[in-house]
Amino acid sequence: MTGPLKLISHKLCPYVQRAVIALTEKGVVFERIDIDLANKPDWFLKISPLGKTPVLVVDDKAIFESAVILEYLEETQPTPLHPADPLDRAEHRAWIEFGSVVLNDIAGFYAVRDEATFKGKIIQLEQRFARLEERLVAAPWFDGEKFSLVDAVFGPVFRYFDTFGGIADFGVLAGKPKLARWRISLAARASVRSAVSADYTALLADFIDRRQSWLSGLQAAKRAAA
Repeated sequence: MTGPLKLISHKLCPYVQRAVIALTEKGVVFERIDIDLANKPDWFLKISPLGKTPVLVVDDKAIFESAVILEYLEETQPTPLHPADPLDRAEHRAWIEFGSVVLNDIAGFYAVRDEATFKGKIIQLEQRFARLEERLVAAPWFDGEKFSLVDAVFGPVFRYFDTFGGIADFGVLAGKPKLARWRISLAARASVRSAVSADYTALLADFIDRRQSWLSGLQAAKRAAA
């Protein structure tokens, strides 16, 4: 590598946050370039075949898809965030994929427009987190004392619930003490905190408003009642 890495980013993208957290944990110097995904620049479309963030530019090559970026960083940068044992490493990769499924569920939660489907999304999310609670160590991290890529993946997941919880108590995380402990640890981690800009909360609230979804209506009602 002849120069600093460039991370092509969107301010709200949880997959970008994964990469930022990993880069920060590893102490890697990088340049973050935010783009508007609603108005994608031509140069971005040329380097991102899927038109999604993040993209990591290394010299003249562009690496896309967050899971691939995380693995590349593990192979090339210091401070490993995966377990050394191959079986443990494989299990962590599986839980990273589980985290991606949870993010898809969250996208459905904030996008659906009818109450019945919305309530179904709440049940689905609660079941996902109940499964995670069973596996979690949270002392203080996913698998114990060492911060891992699974932790990097779930930091952005819990960040959504900081905003969702301000709209209503949906009960998704209720009765899950290990999740509660893990969430607190993640929220206090410097790499997790610095993965988003200071205006993240306002940007997410505006994003939810523009979905014109069931959650948008709840947020508007909450704001009106304040």
